[in-house]
Amino acid sequence: MQSVPLSSIAGLLFDKDGTLLCYDESWGPVNREAARIAAAGGGAEFEERLLVACGMDPVSGKTRADSLFAAGTAAQIAAGFVAAGSPLAVGSLTIELDDLFVRASDFSVAVTDLGAYFGRLKARGFRLGVASSDNERSIRETARRFGFLEHLDFIAGYDSGHGCKPEPGMVLGFCAAVGLQPSQVAMVGDNNHDLHMGKAAGAGLKVAVLTGTGSRATLAAAADHVLDDITGLETLLPA
Repeated sequence: MQSVPLSSIAGLLFDKDGTLLCYDESWGPVNREAARIAAAGGGAEFEERLLVACGMDPVSGKTRADSLFAAGTAAQIAAGFVAAGSPLAVGSLTIELDDLFVRASDFSVAVTDLGAYFGRLKARGFRLGVASSDNERSIRETARRFGFLEHLDFIAGYDSGHGCKPEPGMVLGFCAAVGLQPSQVAMVGDNNHDLHMGKAAGAGLKVAVLTGTGSRATLAAAADHVLDDITGLETLLPA
């Protein structure tokens, strides 16, 4: 399926949640708080219905691959809550969820030592970016907290002006920012939204990781490689 030699890859564009951060550990509590906000005092049973509507099993705490929680923006999640019965307006709920998601970085669990990891990739000459369905403030706060902000050449959230996944805009924006062709870029993510974005942009490599909501079964068809986690990139790509 891979169409370009690995040696031609010069840029790495990462999803955030489920890719750089362990999804369930980082976002399970946040999703529950989001449902509590959206329920607006409607009670525990209503909160659970909202969780299910957006893709999370309230009993197991697992989030369904490619669901709203797994791949949606704050605005899309807010709309999902409202469609499931939340009495709040989508606009005001979106603002509350965006604020919640920025605060959530304080409780996130990184897949590895991200400061050291990005430092090693930067030392090898790769151009580096993060493209997330989260808002840009949240991405920057996560990168600051985990010590890799200084290594990034590009950051895009759903509100950064490049469109939303699975549209190609974030990949193309990364290419424009760092002076690469899409064929020189690897898109790395835990959901099909990430991989489909890479394909739509013509990315040279699409890499899936299993630290998020996707599984080998849900990701293999759209990925060139499926890795246990992002650290596998260091051996996959030639030095």
